[in-house]
Amino acid sequence: MASLESFVNHTVSIITSDGRNIVGTLKGFDQTLNVILDESHERVYSTNQGIEQVVLGLYIIRGDNIVLIGEIDDDIDKNLELSSIKAEPLNPLVR
Repeated sequence: MASLESFVNHTVSIITSDGRNIVGTLKGFDQTLNVILDESHERVYSTNQGIEQVVLGLYIIRGDNIVLIGEIDDDIDKNLELSSIKAEPLNPLVR
């Protein structure tokens, strides 16, 4: 969890157990890995159209729903043409 401390106030991408991709600024977390994101949005993937971004704003994700957290390079991310990227939606994690 100490390594997650370095992500605070940085943009992160979180993959949840139900296959969602939530992107936002990590504002805080606790010992059970519940996280608080600010200025967040969900990236919805489709094979027919580009990535749709659904604005969420201030958002809390329970730690037991998190599969992966990674830091996003803001410079690279802002230059992506999300409307032209097509991909299969992620499947839920089967436990």
